[in-house]
Amino acid sequence: PKTDVVFLKVHKSASSTVMNVLFRFGETHNLTFAFPLKGGHQLFYPQHFMARFVQGFSPRQPPRFNILCHHMRFLQPEVKKVVPSTAVYFSILRNPVQLMESSFVYYKGTSAFSRARSLEEFLSQPYRYYNPTASDSHYARNLMTFDFGFNPDGEVSAKRVHLMLKAIEASFDLLLISEYFDESMVLLKETLCWDLDSVVSFPLNSRDSSTRSPLSGAIVEKIKDWNKLDWEIYTHFNRTFWERIDRDIGRERMQREVKALRERQAELARTCLQGMGSVAPKDIQDSSLRPLQHGNAKILGYNLKQGLDEETERMCRRLVTPELQYSSALYKKQFPQKPP
Repeated sequence: PKTDVVFLKVHKSASSTVMNVLFRFGETHNLTFAFPLKGGHQLFYPQHFMARFVQGFSPRQPPRFNILCHHMRFLQPEVKKVVPSTAVYFSILRNPVQLMESSFVYYKGTSAFSRARSLEEFLSQPYRYYNPTASDSHYARNLMTFDFGFNPDGEVSAKRVHLMLKAIEASFDLLLISEYFDESMVLLKETLCWDLDSVVSFPLNSRDSSTRSPLSGAIVEKIKDWNKLDWEIYTHFNRTFWERIDRDIGRERMQREVKALRERQAELARTCLQGMGSVAPKDIQDSSLRPLQHGNAKILGYNLKQGLDEETERMCRRLVTPELQYSSALYKKQFPQKPP
């Protein structure tokens, strides 16, 4: 199994669920995480990543961190100072249409979105609300482009798009697609030589359907147009994703692998969860399992079954612990407080 991994955690793309997979694997195998300084939850995002943002990094020592997976704005020369040269780089993408709809709800408090009553209103005159120089403007336009380190307000010429896609291909070994999450996990498992249980997960940081709204065809086209760079990234890597499956795994084997993954997930849900699925934030009984609530989104969580034996309880708890709580617990483990 490969143990040196860089995951570019792209916002609102099922990346919290992927992070849980990495947290569990790292914890099980006693790996070292590149945590943000002082146990923060982002690597000084939205600044470009710098090696000195990592707790315990020293320029005089060779790279000694196994897993880098907290939110950052990608800058590979700096990342290379932190992880071994053999690290596998991967990220996950999401259809920019759904990404924008999700961001509008989740980042409602940002300068671009706070005054617009609806996504339709924002898109009817985006520059009325959107100021490219605002420090939080990246949430409102080409968010994936921004997370990969590029300029979200750059012109969309064929040459520029080509260079951007080539740069991403040169830096990343694997790009997953959140709409095909199970297929993505199978591909990740194959790439990292991990076993099935290492990539099984329950969806984390997903929101209640009551805050989702269907989008008209006209709005969909406006979103694509406004997020043209993201759309170019997504359509390109959605295509190469399936090409890779055809080349490395084949559709038939992929179907079998996905079936095995879903059966294992259902089995774990029966073992671990009350009521088999996620619940609204107000119905989460254990406050330590309640995810951070943000913007206008209602972020769902889970209730564990009562009376599990100790080992099963620990396994189940890991699967449903929200990102911030899990990150803090691992940070404390890796950097135990020295007694005064």
